[in-house]
Amino acid sequence: MRIAIVNDTPMIVEMLRRIITSVPGYDLAWLAYNGKSAVDYCARDTPDLILMDMIMPEMDGVQATRVIMQQSPCAILIVTADIKKNSGKIFEAMGYGALDVVSTPIMGIPEPEHLHHLLLKTIASIGIVTGTVPPKWSSTYPGASNDPSIIHRLSQPPSNLPPLIIIGASTGGPKALATVLRELPSNFEGSIVIIQHLDVHFSSGLAKWLNQQTPLSVVLASEGDTLTASKVLLAGTNDHLALRPNLTLTYTKKPENYPYRPSIDVFCQSVAQYWTRKGMAVLLTGMGRDGAMGLKKLRRRGWHTIAQDKQSCVLYGMPKAAVEMEAATEILSLSKIASTLIKRVRLIA
Repeated sequence: MRIAIVNDTPMIVEMLRRIITSVPGYDLAWLAYNGKSAVDYCARDTPDLILMDMIMPEMDGVQATRVIMQQSPCAILIVTADIKKNSGKIFEAMGYGALDVVSTPIMGIPEPEHLHHLLLKTIASIGIVTGTVPPKWSSTYPGASNDPSIIHRLSQPPSNLPPLIIIGASTGGPKALATVLRELPSNFEGSIVIIQHLDVHFSSGLAKWLNQQTPLSVVLASEGDTLTASKVLLAGTNDHLALRPNLTLTYTKKPENYPYRPSIDVFCQSVAQYWTRKGMAVLLTGMGRDGAMGLKKLRRRGWHTIAQDKQSCVLYGMPKAAVEMEAATEILSLSKIASTLIKRVRLIA
């Protein structure tokens, strides 16, 4: 994997260079000390991955990400020091196509080895998702039952279950999620669960940011939560969110080596097993194939499934996989998804 570094601090650049070159098979493509130089370098020599800082002179990481994804797209991982201060910029950059974000592993802090490991683990996961690194996980549907006819449900499910809406997103997801959520009314009758590919360190910031974009309440999903109307639950750990037989939420580490964390497919599989009402599932912009099998499973259960169209996607990967597998009941532009959810939730409320 050829990796480029974009950062205006020489000490951090050197530290990142050492981390990268310590791994066999990782090569340094080039160095840039501001976003403008990164855009120029990338146009001449597009790497497999860019480690992008946020705050830089001449052109910051947000604008550099926007231009690069328009002109010479490649995988971009945000590596920044002040997460809370830069959260708005981070989610804006992810809206333009940055894949993920990790804290800068600064020498001299209490847990440098943990951050080094997290950086390398995230780089490896991106390599698998983009196809740069060969996958090490089974190609079978994660969490799928050996016998698809076996469905485990409560013998007497509650009669007041709200309509359930599942929204899966990855690259470009934060901006797309905000676009959908801000159009939903405060008295929306459905319960919404969002699975966004994002490291646990940033899920709390995303929940707070999304909460400012919509009249609905957006919170991180916790162990034992129940699904209620007018509430948005966001998967909030590096483990997979899942629905239990008693219709409460839980987190599970399995499958442990699956690169998409949290996985949309894993959550959809659990819902197909245990949820007794029909609902809607939406697959938004993102790289890879996570969510496509989940949508197909739910469509077979009578759910209305939606894939975002190519024209409005930052990356047409996950929705494309769903369309190719005939997992989507509808293919819609981002601007039409909210109104469709409002209309259809009234039919099943």
